[in-house]
Amino acid sequence: MVAYPGAHNLDVVGPLEILATTAYFAADGANPYDIAIVAERTGPLSASSGLTITAGLSFADVLARDHAIDTLMIAGGHGSSAAMKDPALVEFLRAAAPRARRVASICTGALVLAEAGLLNGRRASTHWVWCPKMEADYPGVQVDRDAIYVRDGNVWTSAGVTSGMDLALALVEEDLGHEIALQVARFSVMYMMRPGGQSQFSAHLVAQRAEDPAINATLDFILANPGDPLTVTALAARAGLSERTFARRFKDETGMTPAAYVETARVQAARVALETTAKGVEQIAIGAGFQSAERMRRAFQRHLGISASEYRERFRRTSDAQALIRDGPG
Repeated sequence: MVAYPGAHNLDVVGPLEILATTAYFAADGANPYDIAIVAERTGPLSASSGLTITAGLSFADVLARDHAIDTLMIAGGHGSSAAMKDPALVEFLRAAAPRARRVASICTGALVLAEAGLLNGRRASTHWVWCPKMEADYPGVQVDRDAIYVRDGNVWTSAGVTSGMDLALALVEEDLGHEIALQVARFSVMYMMRPGGQSQFSAHLVAQRAEDPAINATLDFILANPGDPLTVTALAARAGLSERTFARRFKDETGMTPAAYVETARVQAARVALETTAKGVEQIAIGAGFQSAERMRRAFQRHLGISASEYRERFRRTSDAQALIRDGPG
């Protein structure tokens, strides 16, 4: 893990804790990952929160080694703006990346990878606040503004902060299999291992943006009643606006069309039902307003990249979590 002054503590520690936790569940008791924090010089670094991160290896130490790097990761944080202008760090990434099986960034660490030319011609994600900067400064990068994380070949990039832990879980799943990744997620109280294609924005987060009282009330109604016939005509009438005015004000307030938001809210409602109830997929689809399981399946593919049935298989809470508490890890 590459760190630097001003890196975000959670960007560094979160993914590394996910990797380290695999030691509890490895079949032979061995630690699957040998973790090191790397910086220009060994010793303490002040992270963005003021806490100290200690680098055990220097850039020179890593490059002097004969063996290849399995995974090269770089953290994000407020210090990434300075890191992008640090020639020693950028040159290290350029030299070390070809020796790595895979390269990964957390949050604004993607901007440092872009500065090093490692994202040219690739899809990538970063924190949504910084997506416009990446698009403007690095036109050779195809920026995915919504994704929790993106994998393009052997390069992985993630969105803001906690999504780095989702990315790390995906690395664990690739290396050690779904079952161990699921055990790590449960042990880390991350009961949902979010797919990489999942949006950074939930329907509730979008609803928090609205300041227009009529639109705000409409958003609350949609969230509370996803199974209702939520057409533009019905919603505009409820808001006391013409359809054209309603659609314009809705888009201004949320950045989404009414239809897109309704589908997002319905997917969210269906996800909760899939995770927490034993209802059948068809019954959940009807209750969430999709009219059929097939329509819900297509919506899940658009939003999450997996079907509703696959989502339930992956994320449904089970008694295994209680077994972990009873028996302990390992």
